[in-house]
Amino acid sequence: MEYKPYYYQAFAEKFILDNPEAGLLLDMGMGKTAISLTAADKLLNDYFAVRKVLVIAPLKPARETWPPEIKKWDHLRHLRVSLILGSKEERLAALERDADIYIVNRENVVWLVDHYKKKWPFDMVIVDELSSFKSSKAQRFRALKRVRPYISRIVGLTGTPSSNGLMDLWPEMYLLDEGKALGKTLTNYRSTYFLPDKRNATTIFSWKPKPGAEEEIYERLEGLCISMKSSDYLQLPERLMLRREFELSEKGLTLYKTLERDTLLPFADGDIDAPTAAILTNKLLQAAGGAAYDENGNARELHTDKLDALDVLIEEANGQPVLVFYNFRHERDRIMARYPEAVDIKEKDAVSRWNEGKIPIMLAHPASAGHGLNLQAGGHIAIWYSLPTSLELFQQANKRLHRPGQKETVLIHVILMKGTYDYRVLDNILTPKEERQNLLLEALKAKIKEVVS
Repeated sequence: MEYKPYYYQAFAEKFILDNPEAGLLLDMGMGKTAISLTAADKLLNDYFAVRKVLVIAPLKPARETWPPEIKKWDHLRHLRVSLILGSKEERLAALERDADIYIVNRENVVWLVDHYKKKWPFDMVIVDELSSFKSSKAQRFRALKRVRPYISRIVGLTGTPSSNGLMDLWPEMYLLDEGKALGKTLTNYRSTYFLPDKRNATTIFSWKPKPGAEEEIYERLEGLCISMKSSDYLQLPERLMLRREFELSEKGLTLYKTLERDTLLPFADGDIDAPTAAILTNKLLQAAGGAAYDENGNARELHTDKLDALDVLIEEANGQPVLVFYNFRHERDRIMARYPEAVDIKEKDAVSRWNEGKIPIMLAHPASAGHGLNLQAGGHIAIWYSLPTSLELFQQANKRLHRPGQKETVLIHVILMKGTYDYRVLDNILTPKEERQNLLLEALKAKIKEVVS
């Protein structure tokens, strides 16, 4: 297929070519993969600026998005690709192959760094979903940080750079510029821009930006990152977020309120116990869905009210394919028991069968379907059976159907059981996080005046 980039894609490509350290904070579905591969091809074969390119991606995109993207476009088909996936023997064999683009899943970054150490051979690195490196304590961040001095060009791709707040930004930006924008250490970044927020006598649980700090952070990232929203550049169908509110039955509400009040639901051979506040919120989310794990790890069914709500929404779809997001394994199991025709996205060839219209109900955990998958050909209706507390997972999952190529209005139903923790997750956790992240993206929005091909 001939590659005819949108003008914003040409702008982003030029940004990579002009800046050895480039953060592309592009909305999902805007073609980050094609943009960065096109730039990498030019740096390899036109400018001779790099020799070996490494792509770090979540496992499914590493296997199912990046290689097909190279085969898809005429101008990229000459690129030789090697997948550093699978067993140790398979990974070592992949490293021995002569290739232009090497692709590794992010779980193997630590292994890859330990394998090469100071003999790191990749002079260009593309990090797909840079936000997965937002923890400075994570081994994958520390490993990539060790070899960062050997990387002459780096590209960070994400649509969700600060899903949990501005504290997320330091590790991500450090990997791009080694601390030039936000400082060499997290401690310095924190002390410069933040004040303690929630704390007890000895422990600080959270931090809040100092007055004016937010704007200063955004200013310091100008030139390092550009931001683009799909709504500004693409003619996509409308996407509707629909709050679908349902009542708990008397039995379901009684059990939910008992767990909320007593932090315990006793059963003969294993209690549902919530000894801490964090565990209690997790159990309440499960209980709103109709079941919860007991102390022995067994799922205890409490009610079928949310399954009944799901019945209503699936019936409303009137035979159209439906993508259902779940958070707990017992939710998936109970949905599949009620709907034998349902298919888990992890099953072999599930994505291709969905896009061919062969799956009426597909179930997906947002962590399995949240990055890089194109599902827009298979349907336009999604249902959140239960919500994640991660804004990144929520936003990424919502974009699986709302992508270029979608021809219908995308309907995203969120099931909310009245009087439960469902509301707190949507209104008090996800919405405030999204508002703050939007401020960052707006501040870094690319100002495209003219792109010369």
